[in-house]
Parts: sequence; structure tokens; C-alpha cells
Amino acid sequence: MHLSHDEEDYNLSLSRFESMLKTNKVLFFDSEEFEEIILHYMDVGKPNLAKKALKLGLEQHPKSTGLKLVQVEMLVFEDKLDTAEKLLNELFALEPTNEEIYIQKANIYSKRDNHEKAVEYLKIALKYTDDYADVHNLIGMEYLFMDELELAKENFIKCLEEDVEEQSSLYNVIYCFEFLEQYAEAIEFLMQYIDRNPYSEIAWHQLGRLNYTIKNYEQAYIAFDYATLIDEQFMGAFMEKAKSLERLGRFQEAIDNYNETIRLEDPTSYALLRIGKCYEKLGNEIEALKYYNQTVHEDPLLDKGWVAITDLYFKKENYQKALFYINKALGIDSENRLYWKRYAEINKKLNFYEEAECGYRKSVEFGEYELDTFLNWSDILLFLGEFDTAILVLLQAADNYPDDNKIEYRLAGLHFILQENEKGIFHLTNALQSKYKNKNILKELFPTVWEEENVQTLIQKFKK
Repeated sequence: MHLSHDEEDYNLSLSRFESMLKTNKVLFFDSEEFEEIILHYMDVGKPNLAKKALKLGLEQHPKSTGLKLVQVEMLVFEDKLDTAEKLLNELFALEPTNEEIYIQKANIYSKRDNHEKAVEYLKIALKYTDDYADVHNLIGMEYLFMDELELAKENFIKCLEEDVEEQSSLYNVIYCFEFLEQYAEAIEFLMQYIDRNPYSEIAWHQLGRLNYTIKNYEQAYIAFDYATLIDEQFMGAFMEKAKSLERLGRFQEAIDNYNETIRLEDPTSYALLRIGKCYEKLGNEIEALKYYNQTVHEDPLLDKGWVAITDLYFKKENYQKALFYINKALGIDSENRLYWKRYAEINKKLNFYEEAECGYRKSVEFGEYELDTFLNWSDILLFLGEFDTAILVLLQAADNYPDDNKIEYRLAGLHFILQENEKGIFHLTNALQSKYKNKNILKELFPTVWEEENVQTLIQKFKK
């Protein structure tokens, strides 16, 4: 690769400095060279070399304001804020119009969580700087720290007006729009930005993300497609394009784009899973299973992979195979609520009711609080004759879904079975008031209770 003159000089400076350290020969560098060397070592996480360069630099250029400002930056980095502030005050007396002094003052106040004061100093820096983009970006960051999103957004936009290539401000301004839920405004902003910078793959990618968020999948796909045309190695854009195509029902094209992500980088379990899902939507169960198996091979802890395999066999009514795979999944992660729920549903289909009851119990134990889980669990307990336990399960469900009629009808039936008529009437009244037309729940689950005279009398009372 051909290096520019500046890059060659920069690399030569670094090479000369490191050679000097090895040979103990003292070589001369101008102050700007020292600044670049110090900042390089700070950026690459070599603070000891940065300190050596600073020491030598100040020995050769003891009056250099630039080197002293770098020294301030190092002191701030090390949280030696008082020392840094003292040095800045000395520099201010010498150069009161140097914008870097105000920027470093702001940096110190920012480190002290006094972001309002930091903004004050940055606004003074704006009066003296030629780099308006950088200062507006810094002001935007301070407003972000204060959760002043509108003001942050305003300054990031000003930064981009000065420097259209400032990527961090582009990301930050979109973050502000999204946080404020200003999706239409964000899309309009990006369209205007793209008019100025049409080959920004990041802008097209962000435009795609925003359209995807508001479920405008066609426009999302178009934006992601432009991002991949600009940068053929943009793995994230290919992934998002595939997701958009999947939403549009264009499953083969989605597969092609997921495969492109695999070509660009090592296969991810997510891409393999989505390819499997696409093949399943296309009715190609053989290829779907192939990719689901690759998914769990790539990431055995990804529950969605095991669930996908299990669900595929479940839909085919091959419950023995489904049970085999869910047992394999449980062998890897025995505390996964989704696995236990599938285990329960499969065993229920196989008429293994005690195993099904265990599965529902375990799924709730590990955090599965969906209403249907509680209802299915209580229905299994009813079938097994565990009436008191079924009531406890439904009461637990009621804590999460208060006054739900499906719970109330079941509680009514169970209390009537246990000849606790007063409680039965209470819950049946609640259920009928909540949703009268669901009364058949009682008829289907508790046919003997349904026939009782007092039950029918109560049902007729609520008939409209």
C-alpha cells in the first residue's frame, strides 16, 4: 500500500524513537513529533512509553504548550485532576486564546461529573477553534451525559454540518432520534445526510435499521442493499438485509444473504438458525433440519436451535423424535424453562401425564409465567386427580393474571368438585361477569359440575 508523505513521516518518527530507546542514543525530535508519538502510545495502551516520550519531549522543548497540553491529557487520564488543573491555569496565563486549554478544562469538569461547567468551557473553545466539528461533538457528548437528548442531537447535527465524515456523531445523532422515538424525523435527517454523502454505507445501514424498526421492511431492504453495494464486506448490512427479506417472505433471497454473512466471516449460530427457518418456510424440511443441526453444533447452548428442531418434529407429529431432541437439550441445560415447557407439551401428546406435569412444574420453577403454561399444568393436575395442587397452581397464575376468566372457571370447577360450594360460587360469579361466553370451559373440563342444579341456576342468572 502506498503511504502518504505524512504517514511516512509519522512511521519514521516512531521508528526513530523506538530505535533511540534501544540504543540509548539521544535523537532530536520537534515538539509536534513528540506529541504524535505520545498520543500514539496512549491510543495503543502503552502508557509507560508515552510517559518516556513526554519526559524526553519536555527536556528538549521545555516551553512547548502543545507538549504540556498532552501532559494535561495524560494527567486527566490518570485521574490526577488537581495537578492537571494547576498546569492548565499556568498555560491559560500564557495563552488565554488557546482552544485546547478550554477543551482540557471541560475534560476535567466532565471527569468530575460537572457536565454543565464542561459545556460552558467548550462553548468558549468554540470562539477560538478552527475545528468546530470536534468541539460540537464534545458538547454533544456532554449533553448526552446530562440526558439532554435534544441539545445533544442539535450539537451532533452541527458537527456533521462541519464534517460530513464524522462517524461517531452520525451514530450518536441517530441514537438521540431513536431514544426520543423520533423515527420519521430520523429518517428525514438521514435522507438529507445521504444527499450530501451518498456513498456513506453507515448512513444507508442506519436508514435501513430505522425503517426496519417501524416495520417498513421494503424500504429497509432497499437501504441495506445500498449499504452492501457500497461496501461488499459489510457483514452487518447483509445480515439486516436478510432479516428484511425474511419479513417480506422472500425466503430464498434471505438465505442467499445469510450465506453471504457466512462467506464474509465464520458461521454464526444466528445465521444458521435463520437459514433453517427460511428453508422450513419454503417447505424444505430436510435442509431446515440440516441447518438446525449445524446451529446446535455451532452453539449447543442456543435454546432457539434445540426448540426449532423439536418444534419441527412436533409439527410433523413425530413426538418420539421431538422428545429425543428435547431430552438432549435438557441434558445440556437442565434449567431452561423453554425446554421444560416443550418437554411437557410433547409428553402430553404422548399421554405421559406425570411427565407432562413435571415439565410444566419445572418450566414455572425456572421462570415460565405464560398463562397457557399455568392452565395446561392445572388441567394435567385435574386429570391426575390432584385437585388441591391444581388450585394452588391457579392461585399462582392469578397473581400474574388477576381476574382472568379462564382461571376463574377452573377455580370454580375445582372448588365444586371438592364440595366447597361457597368458593365455587364466588369464582363462577367472577368468571361469568368477566366473560359469559367462555362458560363452556366449565362444561368441557367439569361435566359433572356443569350438570349441578345450583351451577345451572347461576349460569342462567347471567344469561343475557
